Amino acid sequence: MVSDTHIPVVLCWHMHQPSYQDMRTGQFLFPWVYLHAIKDYSDMAAHLENEPGAKAVVNFAPVLLEQIETYLIQIEQWRHGAGEIGDPLLAALVAEELPETGTPAFLGLIEKCLRANQDRIIKRYPAFARLAELTDVYRKKPELQRYISSRFLSDLLVWYHLGWMGETIRRENHCIQSLQEKGHDFTMDDRRALLNVIFDVLSGIGPRYRHLAQKGQVELSVSPYTHAMLPLLLELESAREAMPDIALPVHSNYPGGNERAGWQLQQAKTVFNRFFGIDPAGCWASEGGLSQATLALLDDQGFRWTASGDSVAHNSLSQARENYPDMPDSGIHQPYTFGESSVSVFFRDDGLSDLIGFTYADWHAKDAVGDLVHHMENIAGQLRGKSRPVISIIMDGENAWEYYPENGFHFLNELYRVLAHHPKLKLTTYSDLVAHPVTEPTHLPHLVAGSWIYGTFSTWIGDPDKNRAWDLLCEAKIHYDRVMDNGILNAKQKDSARAQLAICEGSDWFWWFGDYNPAQIVSDFEHLYRRHLVNLYEMIGYPAPPSVFQQLSQGSGEPARGGAMRQGHETDKPA
Repeated sequence: MVSDTHIPVVLCWHMHQPSYQDMRTGQFLFPWVYLHAIKDYSDMAAHLENEPGAKAVVNFAPVLLEQIETYLIQIEQWRHGAGEIGDPLLAALVAEELPETGTPAFLGLIEKCLRANQDRIIKRYPAFARLAELTDVYRKKPELQRYISSRFLSDLLVWYHLGWMGETIRRENHCIQSLQEKGHDFTMDDRRALLNVIFDVLSGIGPRYRHLAQKGQVELSVSPYTHAMLPLLLELESAREAMPDIALPVHSNYPGGNERAGWQLQQAKTVFNRFFGIDPAGCWASEGGLSQATLALLDDQGFRWTASGDSVAHNSLSQARENYPDMPDSGIHQPYTFGESSVSVFFRDDGLSDLIGFTYADWHAKDAVGDLVHHMENIAGQLRGKSRPVISIIMDGENAWEYYPENGFHFLNELYRVLAHHPKLKLTTYSDLVAHPVTEPTHLPHLVAGSWIYGTFSTWIGDPDKNRAWDLLCEAKIHYDRVMDNGILNAKQKDSARAQLAICEGSDWFWWFGDYNPAQIVSDFEHLYRRHLVNLYEMIGYPAPPSVFQQLSQGSGEPARGGAMRQGHETDKPA
């Protein structure tokens, strides 16, 4: 509980990856789930464990939890000779025989082992940097590729996984330290030992966060099952509330969207309870995507709080003042309720959050934290005499840290240390604030639909490529509904199709489509999205239309921080 003399601060970290697994083959097409687990999700738990006075909200997308579990099952089955590891990169780490040198498979693994931050990961380790330099030579002179040794790939695989290892593990784990000291000529025993560390870290993710929650140090919350954009599932037209002139897909609505949005939340709660043994009180609706209909659904599902970006608050306040000109601007630093919904809505301070995401990586940790806390103190001072503010920093729990020295180790340690002992600012959780309000929520008649990015849905709909993707999904859903109703599929087949449809509903695919995104990432995600759609058609026994096999988007841009993150505002000016 926050005392009468403190200003509450909520740090909310969102842990999320979409489904990279081909459900027909069991293969993971990209390794980001286990790599972010060993690097970021483990570190984020360790920083909280190391500062018992700190508190945070940690939000998990259920599809991420399930994929971590799948990795653990596959590794354990492989250990017992009962199956294979379904991730090509992780499987190669412990493969008895690597692909023949110079083959596409061999060269493909080399390229995958270089998908890491050049400055903060690869160049940090001279041995890793030398391997990367050799790869550049082989790229420029293909005739030399036949002379690449399998030992080269073996060492590169080890260094790639060492490079992605969490900083707290690197500083404490003797196996990791000894491998780094050895530097080269890694044996099969070395590689298996590294896999054992990876397995142990993955297996600890759920229990560590569960323990932090039991201690009251963390509030665990949840997103829709596959990180679907609920307002658009419910009503594609909701995108017009913040952008009246936005171009929308040919289909006027997502068929059966109400039922699917409800299923996404119910399934999320089921998976969350299985992993953590509790029911979530809060829901970070995917990408902070909210609408009045979404709030009603969250209310029906028993959620007590949710959150979004501060532009959604500003849009809603502006609309309310059109009808009530004398209504004061209550600002973003407090809870709200909207319409008939009782769900408390908190708003991300985009300026503060984006300082962490885009500015502080190049600062000294103490200077960065000092600057951030100074902004918080200014906010508290500006609102003195009014209702007490609630300062919310909400951001990815993974993407920012690879741009920081040592995976944000010094910054996060300093952030928790300073805030845990600050005389005026008090770390808390949203459930604590709902149970023990420091200020009563401001009520507005209507929430203007939008997300944490610009207060709109333009990142997921409106672009021609994004709209085509929605039309493909709507068409697949029409065929899905017909098959599910005609009695051809048995119960198990229906469950599989239902889960596959949910994967196709994930928000990430639509995020990446558009020519302003990096070409390689767009290619990866549009290929994966279309594969998921093809799998859905196969599961319902209906031939996939030719449009599913046509490239959706190709991309050509290079947003800030390599496209992994996006700022909440076009421009950000924190207090």
